[in-house]
Amino acid sequence: MSGLVIRNVLLEGADAAVDIAVRAGKISAIGADLPTSAEELNGNGVLLVPGFVESHLHLDKACILDRCRNETGTLEGAISSVAEAKKGFSEEDVYDRGRKVLEKAITQGTNAIRTHVEIDPGIGLTGFHAIQRLKQDFAWALDLQICVFPQEGLINNPGTAELLEEALTAGADLLGGCPYTDSDPNGQIACLFEMAERHDVDLDFHLDFDLDPSWRHLDEIARQTVAFGWQGRVAIGHVTKLSALSRKDLLEAVQILKNAEIALTVLPSTDLFLMGRGSESLVPRGVAPAHVFHEHGVCCTVATNNVLNPFTPYGDCSLPRMANLYANVHQLGSAEDLKACFDMVTAAPRRLINKAHRIEVGEAATFVALPAMSGQQIVSEIIRPVWGMKNGKFTFEQAPARLMGPLAAQGRTEERQAALVP
Repeated sequence: MSGLVIRNVLLEGADAAVDIAVRAGKISAIGADLPTSAEELNGNGVLLVPGFVESHLHLDKACILDRCRNETGTLEGAISSVAEAKKGFSEEDVYDRGRKVLEKAITQGTNAIRTHVEIDPGIGLTGFHAIQRLKQDFAWALDLQICVFPQEGLINNPGTAELLEEALTAGADLLGGCPYTDSDPNGQIACLFEMAERHDVDLDFHLDFDLDPSWRHLDEIARQTVAFGWQGRVAIGHVTKLSALSRKDLLEAVQILKNAEIALTVLPSTDLFLMGRGSESLVPRGVAPAHVFHEHGVCCTVATNNVLNPFTPYGDCSLPRMANLYANVHQLGSAEDLKACFDMVTAAPRRLINKAHRIEVGEAATFVALPAMSGQQIVSEIIRPVWGMKNGKFTFEQAPARLMGPLAAQGRTEERQAALVP
């Protein structure tokens, strides 16, 4: 395409609709009634956003409900059932299941993803190689960032450290951790920080995934972050313990994360599904209050985590739906709160995975169109996107729904009659 002008679109914070000119994959102009000889597209008043960003996903173990079940419904049950199923994974199997998830995510308006990939002697680098192929094959639609991590432990699982090193050397983007599954949690944390320093990569930990506030690994992560000078390069996910803290203790945790510049990722669907299994009444939600951290300047994101597996037996890859779920759980309904939830699936995760960009002249023509007026409306109504573009090329489109009732039929008849008038 030599050039395109998209007319009549809204941008966040703007007072009126504008036109956007696209040339050579970049935004060449933004303004009202742009003159052009290029191809034109009527945006019909859609809101353009840079796209949704999935900050925590597991492509390698998605869509496996046909081969394993979580009999207990607990975190431990999910880990053990997937560990058994993982023995039968092949590279083609991981690729095919991951492809299905990416195709869903693209049509939901997601154009950047951080995916965690399990590495251990049982699976080796099989899953990693499959996800590397997906990263290359889907680069036309989204940016895929690969985080390799030891789901089943590091210190207690000989050979895992060497495989992680091999994956990082082979192109993994960053390193993850899971201290609560290790025989020596602090030893795992120290080992991973040392490895991250050797390879100069960021860190993203699964952390404190229970509801017992009497102990936690968060403090050690924060201590090591400062000791290694890794501020702004560490994220922690789940951290469901935070949902069990008093307001005073919660604000102390906010300050710890803020001082160490650690990002917080919350996975509402998984956390709701797995937490509180021992309660017969007044079941705790177990979803960390990320909005409180967000209010205090901590980088906070809301993400999907798992799709159709023993950790989360649901999922359509809609981040507006996930943000809506988070808002519902924490009883957030004001325009300001819903805007914060929108930010936690767009701007904040984009900063986290180092893909920050805006819809401005000179920037890549990468954005998603939604029939909405604002980010908070997208969250409150779970609005689906109608089309997307990456680097000036369309990546997907979805036809709007059509009503078939008598009034709609009358409207279609009048349209046809009008078309016949000379």
